[in-house]
Amino acid sequence: MDNLKRVIVDFKKLAPDVLKLLVERYPAGYGDRDIISFKNSKRETIEAVEVITKDTKYLVKISAKLEYTMANYDEDDYEDFNDDDPEAIPDIDLEEAD
Repeated sequence: MDNLKRVIVDFKKLAPDVLKLLVERYPAGYGDRDIISFKNSKRETIEAVEVITKDTKYLVKISAKLEYTMANYDEDDYEDFNDDDPEAIPDIDLEEAD
């Protein structure tokens, strides 16, 4: 497991396959214990949740948009897209979503 490729993903670049893994790993949502904090190259604190495939460790930056998308996840919404297509997950206006 130490030789995993490490990828940091922002919501804007989240692909359906990674979203599905997140929903499977955190079906009730993620909690404080699931959050990993680290500093990026600009010394900014980043908070993310981890999901691992057989060859990649993803750290997905947490945000209100990620929480909303996970809570409203429906696999059928992404059936017309490739699993690795970040264009499949639309940007969300949270004010309109409420």
